[in-house]
Amino acid sequence: MDSTRPALRLFVMHHAGGSHLLYRTWPAALPDSWDVRLLDAPGHGLLLDQPRIPDAGRLADHLLRGIEPHLDAPYALFGHSMGALVTYEMTRRIVDRGLPPPVWLGISARTAPEEARPAETYREPSQAELRARLRQLGGTPDEIFGDAELWALFDPIIRGDLRLVDTWRPVPGAAPLPVALSAYAGREDHSAPPPRMTGWARHSRRFLGLRVFDGGHFHFQDDPGPLLRQIERDASAALDAAGAARPA
Repeated sequence: MDSTRPALRLFVMHHAGGSHLLYRTWPAALPDSWDVRLLDAPGHGLLLDQPRIPDAGRLADHLLRGIEPHLDAPYALFGHSMGALVTYEMTRRIVDRGLPPPVWLGISARTAPEEARPAETYREPSQAELRARLRQLGGTPDEIFGDAELWALFDPIIRGDLRLVDTWRPVPGAAPLPVALSAYAGREDHSAPPPRMTGWARHSRRFLGLRVFDGGHFHFQDDPGPLLRQIERDASAALDAAGAARPA
């Protein structure tokens, strides 16, 4: 085996209003043989100066163009919240276009596609409603709420991301993905509670299970260890299975 070729290349996609920063410790905490790449959506993180993409499908297309040259090793996708629906859309496109599929897809804190709300139910939240929603989700530093200048910078980013999430509609009747899939939920997550995530079993031909952790929407923020250990187990099992299924 080429020593420069990773055992697994893992692409990680962030949540609404976030960036790669919340996940910056993950590469060092996952196996040395993995190549862990943290993605930023345009208008976020290292790409803050780029125009934001307001549509989940277009964002999936954009990110897929960026990673396509790097699908030359076994790879996997993991997304949290907004990142989960974007990586799901990326995987659908990968399969539809006949590209090498990921060996594993990790979906965190995002309800199953059939739980998406009808388009006509979307309404732009007021300032008070937006702040209340963010406080319920957690993950937003307190200083952003208390600093008018920081809030002025953050407000349009999070509004755009939440609009992307709330207006996303899955393709009706889409076939289950031919990809191993694991789902991850926080026991006290009111946005994506475990019962509403069980439906992911219908969207993969090899569903590895729903993993439930103590905590809310960002249960891993203070201690990502339990989640990362489960990601390592699940992705490694999918990688081993893909290797066993490969013709000799």
